[in-house]
Amino acid sequence: METKTILSKEAEKTPGFYGEFGGAFVPPVLEPNLSRLSEAFEKYRKDADFNKEFLYYLKQYVGRPSPLYYAGRLSKHVGSNIYLKREDLNHTGSHKINNTIGQILLAKRMGATEIIAETGAGQHGVATATVAALFGIPCKVFMGEEDIQRQAMNVSRMKLLGTEVIPATSGTKTLADAVDAALGYFVEHPDSYYLLGSQVGPHPYPNIVGYFQSVIGNEARQQIMETQGKLPDSIFACIGGGSNAIGLFQAFLDDSAVRIYAAEGGGSGTMPFTAATLSFGRLGHFQGTYSYCLSDDQGNPLPSHSIAAGLDYPGVSPQHAYLKENNRVEYSPVTDKEAVDAYMALSRLEGIIPAIESAHAIALAMKKLKDRNEVSIVNLSGRGDKDVARDM
Repeated sequence: METKTILSKEAEKTPGFYGEFGGAFVPPVLEPNLSRLSEAFEKYRKDADFNKEFLYYLKQYVGRPSPLYYAGRLSKHVGSNIYLKREDLNHTGSHKINNTIGQILLAKRMGATEIIAETGAGQHGVATATVAALFGIPCKVFMGEEDIQRQAMNVSRMKLLGTEVIPATSGTKTLADAVDAALGYFVEHPDSYYLLGSQVGPHPYPNIVGYFQSVIGNEARQQIMETQGKLPDSIFACIGGGSNAIGLFQAFLDDSAVRIYAAEGGGSGTMPFTAATLSFGRLGHFQGTYSYCLSDDQGNPLPSHSIAAGLDYPGVSPQHAYLKENNRVEYSPVTDKEAVDAYMALSRLEGIIPAIESAHAIALAMKKLKDRNEVSIVNLSGRGDKDVARDM
């Protein structure tokens, strides 16, 4: 599988790091598991049969390639030419399935007898439950108690697929607490395969997730060249942990003429009611990696808030921290209100109901591209069925 600029030059020299960011800061009991996982990933990502099987499921099961759709009415409304990378049309309704297909194939080759995962909005949980059912491996998904209430439809889908959904009842009862609960279970059951859903956590997970999500940007690059005959002027994605964003971005990182923007969950727009980690966070160790985190003066994680459960996370990918420090990507908070306005606009202008997470990227694009007459790609990372019944 061809990829482009997944790792920084520093990460290539020092596995697990993007410049100073990354690493694996975990209890000793997990170190052998992460070493085995790293060895398996490095072996199989270069294996022709593994990549053939991965691409087979992406095409025949997920439905890739996902379309690059010209949003004509939205473009006219904004004053720029906006293309949507339609990850919402994937099987299960988001980009998350790309990574879960890849990791379940790794897990199968590693002899996994149980899959565990965390989820916020439920899209990764559904995608994990889906591939666990596909390959007949028992599955447990940890989900914040608060998120179980606000994403009830996805909880029902996971249960229908045969997965046990386990509430995380500590802290803010959202995504960060679900990750804590999953990591805690992993420490106690190191024979489980932890199928981590975002580009966060200890090495080798950021590399693994970035690799399996790179299909988004590789496709989008080819599609825009076929459509426009040139690269876009700019690209956009939402970011919580960072997987859908890096999936799009990494195919364009070496193209200095392409401006790259990421929309963080800005919540109410004021601290501490935000999930905009790269805008307001501090450097520190969090959930096994060194990156930015919303934290207090003592380095303790602060509660995060976003209307989008999938962005409601106080940490962030170490690769995104690297891209921020090197000024390659511009990260901006988008408030709950701005996201809801964009959610409504895309629904009514294009007949496409986006996930509220993806609506953050739409909102930022609408702001940045106003009357610019640019060509741009926005990653529509998921569909909004799960959000329709919510009071927004």
